[in-house]
Amino acid sequence: MTTTNTTILITGAAGGIGLATSRHFNALHPTSTIILTDLLTHQETTESLIQGTFPHPEKAVFLPADILDWGQMTRLFRTIAREYGGVDVVVANAGMMESTSVLDLEDVDEETGELREGLEARRVVGVNLLGTLSTLRLAMHHMKEKKNGSIVLVASTSGYFGGTGVTAYVASKHGVVGLLRASQVTAQKYGIRVNAVAPFMTPTRMTAGLSQSWQDAGLEANSPERVAEVIEQVGMDTDRRGSCMLVAGRFLREMESTRMELLPSWLGQDVADFMAKAMKFIADIGGYVLPARL
Repeated sequence: MTTTNTTILITGAAGGIGLATSRHFNALHPTSTIILTDLLTHQETTESLIQGTFPHPEKAVFLPADILDWGQMTRLFRTIAREYGGVDVVVANAGMMESTSVLDLEDVDEETGELREGLEARRVVGVNLLGTLSTLRLAMHHMKEKKNGSIVLVASTSGYFGGTGVTAYVASKHGVVGLLRASQVTAQKYGIRVNAVAPFMTPTRMTAGLSQSWQDAGLEANSPERVAEVIEQVGMDTDRRGSCMLVAGRFLREMESTRMELLPSWLGQDVADFMAKAMKFIADIGGYVLPARL
């Protein structure tokens, strides 16, 4: 993919993997415009980091937007279209994790004795899944006329494994993997590439409570910069579609093609054949027939 005068948008770009990815794109593609977006409260700090740590700060700009606010997100993409001629690469990175256990069954109201509503869990699912869905939809909408474009969804190993017990985060990242798979038909129709990256343990603010003990146990971890390298490689690879790269320290594995190859041994050849036949039927009739609105 040519990067001359391209525009690259990274969400959740004020810190961690998002900031490292923005800086990495800025270093490797000095003629491209790198647009960092995050909450307005992060603007001053992020702009300072751009000026102080980016190799080509004149080619990077911060545009604030709340990923949960559809109006703000549509204005963000409209501004990019007006000021920069549209967007070519989008990294849907914005994400968060709950700070207390969603399944704490002792979290009851002292007066009523009723279980409290999981408001933080709603926000985690909102940011990680619905925010990523909004980013994906808007990116595809603005790319469809070009019949080109690349979108990288930042999932997680938690999108494939659920053993950590971080309920809302795990559920939402499984949803991101679902978005990767479900978006392929539309992406193919408009010549857009949608792929994903699934980082394992990466020292960021989100993992601060675990990072030191992880290191003390001698377990290998990512760095935000390592994940950024893989995101850039996936995003710029014009031959890659529907893939998800697991990043676990020095280990790098493609998850989606291997999953397909293992279906017969997982389900049994008979069930795998039946599922393949059923999926072909749905494709042949033009897609799943949606129900009437309730």
